[in-house]
Amino acid sequence: QVQLVESGGGLVQAGESLRLSCVASGSMFRVNTMAWYRQAPGKQRELVARITSGGGTYYKDFVKGRFTISRDNAKNTVSLQMNSLKPEDTAVYYCNADIEATFYSRSADYWGQGTQVTVSS
Repeated sequence: QVQLVESGGGLVQAGESLRLSCVASGSMFRVNTMAWYRQAPGKQRELVARITSGGGTYYKDFVKGRFTISRDNAKNTVSLQMNSLKPEDTAVYYCNADIEATFYSRSADYWGQGTQVTVSS
């Protein structure tokens, strides 16, 4: 069974940095695109950034130039370096991965449990 576990959230002041990490574990044949989403109170979950298995990246405009997504394919991990944090970045951050559990399986979406990021002004 595939599991995604995030770590690295916390409380910081505006302008500071945090690094989130996520590790995928369990029976996996192939890990495709990995991504970070976030959900603020009263708002829908939204994409922050994603990275393909080949290293191609995509960022939403509101984090461009401040956040960097990276991954280690050998370790099945994805990270999100968040710099110059703003109060509006406050949210629960979720790790997401498109994974083929076996050679015969279709890929499926997996989610972590979420980690809280709070940025004070």
